[in-house]
Amino acid sequence: MTDLILDLILRWRDDPAGTYQSWFLWDERIKNFRSIRRGLQQVVAEIAESTFGVAYRGSSLETVVHSIAEQRQIFKGADHAFLWKPKLRIPDIYENPANQKAFGLLLDTCLCCNTEEHVVSAIHAIDARKIKGLGPAVANLLYFLHPTIMPPFNTAIVKGYNALTGSKVKLGRWEEYLAMRQGILKLNATYRSLLSNDLGAIGGLLFDVGSGRYTAPPLNDDETARKLWEADLHQVREQSAKEARILAAERETDHTHTEIQGWLRDLGLSLGYDVWIAANDRGRPWQDGKLGDGCLSMLPGFTTETQGAESVRLIDVLWLGRESHRIVAAFEVEHST
Repeated sequence: MTDLILDLILRWRDDPAGTYQSWFLWDERIKNFRSIRRGLQQVVAEIAESTFGVAYRGSSLETVVHSIAEQRQIFKGADHAFLWKPKLRIPDIYENPANQKAFGLLLDTCLCCNTEEHVVSAIHAIDARKIKGLGPAVANLLYFLHPTIMPPFNTAIVKGYNALTGSKVKLGRWEEYLAMRQGILKLNATYRSLLSNDLGAIGGLLFDVGSGRYTAPPLNDDETARKLWEADLHQVREQSAKEARILAAERETDHTHTEIQGWLRDLGLSLGYDVWIAANDRGRPWQDGKLGDGCLSMLPGFTTETQGAESVRLIDVLWLGRESHRIVAAFEVEHST
């Protein structure tokens, strides 16, 4: 009997617009792992020192989640789970000190450990506290700490897993996520030669199925259903040729954005200004170093408690007077510039 999941994976791997080629093999994906880890270390330190604050907006956590949400379509909307919903008062990790400490302990444990047993144990510990609104969306943070242990998580991934396996995993509960994780590990082991020990690959496959880009193969041996599914695969292949051109343009935009930031950096420094590069862009490779080389590492006058500070820290390029420390020019690089 033909292995339809194998056929699906082979077609998906060759799709220029699928998550395997457009995200998993994307150079910037790997480069962001280190900066996200550093960002989570800062979150843990601030919680331990009781300086994290009581709001998501402007926090170090927002900076980290913003970096994750930039990881192409698979993590689009990753910040929704962490946004404060005032009417529901969730997720309850901002105004409740004990819950905030527990969240910090989860991150700290996962930052320090390197085994599946310790990571899963830390999840059981946070789940036992039943913190309102703090569910498996946190797995998207943990994925960037342990990509071979923790698969990414969102609605589309759950839908894709259910469609591919016939499961009925529900959203919002840690035990459901952990059960899905076990199934993902087994599925990944079966097709390991075409996927990766980095669970982002199979997460991307499930995302593309769950978001409707690919139809899951029929679960039963129905000839009519199989032919309909193969027709769907053929249609996706035809669409991919058009989308490949769009993706090539997006990659060029990424490069151009960094290039213009580099020009503005060098111009500002040559004019005698201190230069600030957006917090989430400083580590981008540029020429023989990093985009943030020679630039400010701290933005004067904008502490984490300053209202709107995080928005200012994410502006593409700032020029500041070296003596006054005042911002004299701000630049946002858009595709049209």
